[in-house]
Amino acid sequence: MQTLVTGVTGYVGAALVPRLQHDGHAVRGFARSAARVRAAVDETVEGDAITGAGLDEALAGVDVAYYLIHSMERASEHGFDVLERAAADRFAAAAGRAGVRRIVFLGGLLPQDVVPSRHLGSRLAVEDVLLAAAPESVALRASIVIGARSRSFRFLVRLIERLPVLALPAWRDNRTRPIDGRDMIEYLARAATLEPAHTGRSYDIAGPDEMSYAEMVRRIADAMLVDRPSLGINLTMTPVASVVAAAIAGEDAALIAPLMESLEHDLLPRDEDAAPRFGLRPRRFEGAIERALRDWERDEEVAAR
Repeated sequence: MQTLVTGVTGYVGAALVPRLQHDGHAVRGFARSAARVRAAVDETVEGDAITGAGLDEALAGVDVAYYLIHSMERASEHGFDVLERAAADRFAAAAGRAGVRRIVFLGGLLPQDVVPSRHLGSRLAVEDVLLAAAPESVALRASIVIGARSRSFRFLVRLIERLPVLALPAWRDNRTRPIDGRDMIEYLARAATLEPAHTGRSYDIAGPDEMSYAEMVRRIADAMLVDRPSLGINLTMTPVASVVAAAIAGEDAALIAPLMESLEHDLLPRDEDAAPRFGLRPRRFEGAIERALRDWERDEEVAAR
């Protein structure tokens, strides 16, 4: 099967490539710069989904296309949601011209019965475009991914490393179900061969452990073998907190602010359909943390550990 992986220079795309090749699929990568592609793809096509450059060449002869593109850090004159919708529209049109039968998209879990944040609303808009673009498309929705190269996980680890006291805003009591990065990759890989009868829809993917964001931070700190007292602040303060937190963690505030806005509601799966449908038994949270920290320490030290 010929597959295309967009966003192949990122954490998810790079990890997905060898997993697809293990199943015998040919993998073509799509990136703005071939020089930045570290995964051992069979071929690379340079281009840009926002402008549409390279999409027709990249999608030619493709059976399953993975859409792993995020535009939050590229926004300048336009908001990231405008750029994301433009990229999705151009990708969908090119996929239609190429006759692609399946697009697999990775988005985010959505809050129930409330308007989602701008970040999650943008992810939903992209999902709608892609599900309509190919007859057997599949969308996967995940919360925080626990993995050595997951930026949300790395952000939390850096804050725990560098802050002697963790100031947690009002959303600290909201709940979610983080997913092990290995399970996320497995869901994505199996989506390529999911029975057509079970496609054309979204699936909420999550780990088995439900917890508040405050508990998640505490459990990561425990795994790092550090004691970090927390201070609850009964204000959301996302605009200010995101800039300060990004500076402390050495991250881009343009990425962190939308992510923190998404924490202001519970982010829990709508149902438990995904694991039995994909034939997976998701890993527990403690095992996910230990594996992520161990993988991280192969390349660099986790200072507080």
